[in-house]
Order: sequence, then structure tokens, then C-alpha cells
Amino acid sequence: MSSEKTIEKFNKHVMQSYGRYPLVMEKGSGRRCKDEDGKEYIDFGSGIGTNSLGYCDEKWADAVCAQVRTLQHNSNYYYTAIQAEFADKLCDISGYSRVFFGNSGAEANECAIKIARKYSFDKYGKGRHTIITLVNSFHGRTMATLSATGQDVFHNYFFPFLEGFVNVKAIDIADLKEKLDDTVCAVMLEYVQGEGGVNALDKEFVDAVYELCAAKDVLVIADEVQTGVGRTGKFLAGDWFGKKADVTTLAKGIAGGVPMGACLVNEKLGNVLTPGTHGSTFGGNPIACAGGLAVIERIESEGFLESVCEKAQYFRNRLEKCSEVGGVSGLGLMIGITLKTKKAADVAKASLDKGLLVLTAKDKVRLLPPLTIEHEEIDAGLDKLLEVLEE
Repeated sequence: MSSEKTIEKFNKHVMQSYGRYPLVMEKGSGRRCKDEDGKEYIDFGSGIGTNSLGYCDEKWADAVCAQVRTLQHNSNYYYTAIQAEFADKLCDISGYSRVFFGNSGAEANECAIKIARKYSFDKYGKGRHTIITLVNSFHGRTMATLSATGQDVFHNYFFPFLEGFVNVKAIDIADLKEKLDDTVCAVMLEYVQGEGGVNALDKEFVDAVYELCAAKDVLVIADEVQTGVGRTGKFLAGDWFGKKADVTTLAKGIAGGVPMGACLVNEKLGNVLTPGTHGSTFGGNPIACAGGLAVIERIESEGFLESVCEKAQYFRNRLEKCSEVGGVSGLGLMIGITLKTKKAADVAKASLDKGLLVLTAKDKVRLLPPLTIEHEEIDAGLDKLLEVLEE
């Protein structure tokens, strides 16, 4: 089988930093893909929420290919119309003032951390640099974002970690009040903790974060790397809570599969980063911006976000009827499935064998299907998943 040869060649030279499934993906179209041996899969993972429009969406591909043939890269010493247009569209749909472009969620969160600390330093001087994050959070794998991540499982090997990060328990207002002292410059949160188990925060806790931070001029940073760009049925998950963070970070589905991260700020933070204080060689790459424009155009189309909500409810309705399902968590098409007896890793492997791609998050099965998935594909995929769950 050709896939065995590819895996052997791959493993010979690529560092083994991932636990990979024995699938060599060759091509995809819509919400389905094929491996090198010709087997077809329905994709309920979308590259961990990155292929927001599915595989090789026609309009998206046309936009990206047209840009490739026009200008593939430009130093950020110069301007491009495509980056200007994408920044304008992104700020308009998100309600923010300015944006810094990078290549990933970790980069976007690094930028947010630097903005929070510089804002506080410029206004209050040294000593006000602590950033509060939540237990079970995940913010990236760079040294700063790993230090910010509130999961002990990631805090090993790479000592010493960066100082200036404190964790509070999610949905524990008393813990937040106790740790929100005069050294804190920002609170960083995910409205739905994806890697932490697809757990949504409750409105009372989110309201408390904003109220307490506003009283102390402490910034709120919303890590919407996984929840943003329509994933929950609104462009930003914060809209479900009626909140607009001072800083919001985006990545994953923002450019439909081309590497991009974005750090959005409100008006009071628009001038915090000055020339020389931050940068990214590939940030705002024209190809990524072209992909991003195609994604926003689709999300802005009539009824698109409403359809995400409707499909999300359809998923939940079917899943909750399964005897093996103990509960369904998350928001929109960001779905966590609690199992009663089975292990999530075993379910993911068995689903793969049946031609369905799913993800895991701690002890849950996690679904992040393309936002464009259709009901026929939902039913076909759920038939496979429920068959595995009910075996």
C-alpha cells in the first residue's frame, strides 16, 4: 500500500512530536477527503477547526490561486491592498479598531500578551505585568503561551517557564477576586475551553470578569482562536455573552486553511504597538489575506451563521438520543461528547476505521465539522459515529 511507504519516509525525517493516526491524506473536496489508498472519509474535525469552508471550496480556491499568481509575499516594510482590504473587513465584522497579523493562534496570543504588558507599562510603569488565565485553558505551545496555559500536563520539560502568569479556577468568582491584585494587567480567557474539554464558561462568571477588570483598568483578552470566525454560530463567541474584550485573538478557521493568526484590539489599544516593538515576517501574507476575505464573504452571506446554529442543534438532538452519550457540551459547531463507558481515543480510532474523522479533548470526543457541512453529510457521519458508540 502506498500509504505505508509514505509513513515510513515521513517518520524517517519528520520529528515525532505528534501522535499520528495511520492515515495519509491525499486530497479533499467539500467535507470529504481521501487517503492515498483511495478510502474516503467524512470530516468532523476540519483540521482542528481550520478548514472552515471544508476542503478546496471553489470560491476560496479561486481567490487563493488568483493571489498566488499576482503576489505571493511582501515584506511588511511595504503596503499591499489585499492586507488593507482584509483588515478593513475583519475589523468591520468583529467590531474592533485595529489588527496585528501573524501566522497562528500562538502568535496571536503572544501579541496579546505583549500588548497587555506594554499598555500597563506605558500607563503605570513596572510591576503591573501579571496575566491571569484559567485552569484548563490552552493558549499555545510557544514559551509564553505555554506558560499562560492552565494545564499541568503541559508544564514539564521546558523549565524555567516564563513568570507573570497566575491561574484561577473557571467559574470561581471568589478565586478570581482573591488573585486580581495590583500586579495584574490582564485576564485571558476562552469562552469555550476547547483543548480543556469543550467546556463553556457561564455568563455569571464572564460578567464578573468584565466588571472586576473594568474597575481596575485590567484588560480582558479573549482567546477565540478556536471559537471565533463563526464556529459557535456568531462571528465571535463573546457575542453570545454580550461582551467585547479589549483584545481578541483569532486563528484556525480565519483563512480557510492557509496559516494566519490575528490579534484584534479596541480603540484605546490601537497605538500600543509602535515600530520595532513587534513583528512577523509572514504576518498579513497576501495569500492568507485572500483566503481570509473569501471566508468572511461566506460568513457574511445571508443566513450563514443561522445555519451554523441550526446544524449545531441537529447534531445535539441526535447525539443526546444515544445511550452511550452522557452529555453534550460546547457552543455551535464546537461539540464535546461525554461518554459513559467508552474511551474517547478508542472511539476516534474506531471511527477512523469506518471512514469518519473525529477529534478528542481530554476524555471527550470532540467535533469541529466544517461550517459548510450539509445535513446529508451530518447524517452519514453521525450514522458511523453512533454505530461505534452503540457497539
